[in-house]
Amino acid sequence: MVPMQPRSPVEVHRASTPLELLFDLVFVVAVALASARLHHGIVENHVGHAIVSFVMVFFPIWWAWMNFSWFASAYDTDDVPYRLLTMLQLAGALTLAAGVPSAFETQDFLVSTLGYVLMRIALVLQWSRAWRADPPRRKVIARYIIGLILAQSGWLALLVLPPSIKMIGFITLATLELFIPYWAESAGQSTPWHPEHIVERYGLFTIIVLGESILSASMAIQAAMKAGALDAKMLYLIAGGVLIVFSMWWSYFQQVEHKITESMRNLFFWGYGHFFIFASAAAVGAGIAASVDAALGLTQASQQVTNAAIALPAAIFSLSLGLVHGRLRQAGPVRKAFCLMMLAIVSTIWLDSAVFWIGVSMATYLGFKLAVNRSITV
Repeated sequence: MVPMQPRSPVEVHRASTPLELLFDLVFVVAVALASARLHHGIVENHVGHAIVSFVMVFFPIWWAWMNFSWFASAYDTDDVPYRLLTMLQLAGALTLAAGVPSAFETQDFLVSTLGYVLMRIALVLQWSRAWRADPPRRKVIARYIIGLILAQSGWLALLVLPPSIKMIGFITLATLELFIPYWAESAGQSTPWHPEHIVERYGLFTIIVLGESILSASMAIQAAMKAGALDAKMLYLIAGGVLIVFSMWWSYFQQVEHKITESMRNLFFWGYGHFFIFASAAAVGAGIAASVDAALGLTQASQQVTNAAIALPAAIFSLSLGLVHGRLRQAGPVRKAFCLMMLAIVSTIWLDSAVFWIGVSMATYLGFKLAVNRSITV
């Protein structure tokens, strides 16, 4: 066992480790289950319930992943104790994922909560190692430990509270969780996270959530062929799904200049703003799957509902990405084109072949933006 000394924030060629990639793999399962349950809620026309459940499940998935990634960026020693505690976090993530179906179906969050708390206990133990090995930051680290313990006590208490106040309890505890890093980092010398490493980690999680849309497009082809319904309507849907996913990917990774070191305010806006990027990207996959069911006549929801299930997440993704990456600050034709794209996406709620037209709108805007940027740099 080596002392958990802080990593250098200017370390050259800092990249994700195999252990971090294994950690991501577990979260692929959790995100897939959450997206699948949202899809089922939409096609069963239980949209409100499905959205609330999705948010309540996706938040701990995202937050646990994010906390692990930022801690690893600052203190990853990759020794035996670190790996064993990460294994404990993996076990918690699997437990959280196993509880997703019951959370959606019966609002029973027992299994998911226990999995989440297990992950957080492991993180407290990791922070305790850092506290012993990093005296200059002990005040900051102590606040992390205190905040985590208080929050987990709250999550466990929420399990026995009356159902009527559980939503209020969830919002309160989620707010507390979000406040802990800000409270801790403001206590003194901040933790030494690595900017390029964090950007890479967020990019990898973006790939994970986009994978749900790719899976949905693949399942659309499979379902259509099985039902003998690979007609023009289904081909439009598949083409639209591919355009949406590729446009989302290209937009996220196009000339990535994440200015996350300017100030604590910008840092937290960038980090927390990704919740909407990740959640909406995962929801796009559920929306595409719901559109496939609608095309095959397997849904109880109306056309407007299934169209909205893909249009609104796509719009939220585009808006969140523009705000988080600071691309909407630029005036001129690109911003006007963005507004037209947003209007076009929302308008597809009342159109046939909505997935196709959403894909066309996003791809057209992307092409226009690339052309304008190229003309500026030439």
